[in-house]
Amino acid sequence: MTNTIKSKSPRSPLCQRGENRRKPPSKSGDIFQRGKEQVKSKVFFLGGVAPKKKITIAHSPDPDDAFMFYGLVHGGVTPKNWVVRHVLKDIQSLNRDARKGLYHVTAVSAAAFPSIADNYWVMAVGSSIGRGYGPLVICQKERKKDFFRSDWSGFRIATPGPETTALLLLRLARPGFVPVHTAFDKIPQAVREGRVDAGLVIHESQLTWAQEGFSKILDLGKWWDGETHLPLPLGLDVVRKDVGWAGAVHMANLLDASVRYAYAHKKEAVSYALKYGRGIDRKIGEKFVQMYVNEDTLHMGQKGEDALRLLFKMALEKKWLSKTPRFSVVHPDFAIK
Repeated sequence: MTNTIKSKSPRSPLCQRGENRRKPPSKSGDIFQRGKEQVKSKVFFLGGVAPKKKITIAHSPDPDDAFMFYGLVHGGVTPKNWVVRHVLKDIQSLNRDARKGLYHVTAVSAAAFPSIADNYWVMAVGSSIGRGYGPLVICQKERKKDFFRSDWSGFRIATPGPETTALLLLRLARPGFVPVHTAFDKIPQAVREGRVDAGLVIHESQLTWAQEGFSKILDLGKWWDGETHLPLPLGLDVVRKDVGWAGAVHMANLLDASVRYAYAHKKEAVSYALKYGRGIDRKIGEKFVQMYVNEDTLHMGQKGEDALRLLFKMALEKKWLSKTPRFSVVHPDFAIK
């Protein structure tokens, strides 16, 4: 199912792009509080690449993505001379659409990027990155002991899609299982009903599994940290190459401004994000947002890039990729260094 949102227009542009070169926040303290200090104007008005150019931006209907794009949707960040159309789809649908090049900017799974690398650049801003946490494998409590062994051959595990990073990570960590592709929000139900042996959960289920009565048997974020000592790149925002490099930098600036605007208007942005939380309460929703909309989101940094390349290398070694992609990363021109 696809949802389309039109960006709200601001009442007036309060600053032009050339006047909007904000200093990056420091590396200490609460990033949301720092956002309030960084965002002095209510509206960012950023230059576009062509008069009235239509730009399509796609992301998933989840709290973290909704928070990231709050500024764009609610008019706090408006691209000059651009008309922005927002498309909301689940991540596996976005992965599929990206292979067709449907959107100028789209969220994709990091694992899906090799298949679109010829047509898209990675943006340094907008990534969903975990540090010691990530997708989880859950099961019914009485089945937990079955998974104590390292060989998971034959286990049927509900997974959120064939191109998701979660699935690639599980293949690297516990090869041999049988993936049962399932809509991500239906995975806990499949586990509960015994249609699968376990489920690979993403999004808010990473926080709600215990209260739903499940047992956790593997944290892929911890596994990745133990294997690599690097941050875990799960999701990316990418920009289509036909907008040109200058246009891609403008896009990165735009998303940077949207994330900062959300930081500066945390209460309102979290309330908006919870509309896509599938019933989670504010405490859990806010915790989830802070897990995946963080300083790595503002700029993945060199370690984030290194982690992405290592993920592809590991996938190649295990023959889940036929070749590793060569790619460039688009940085906002006022990015965090």
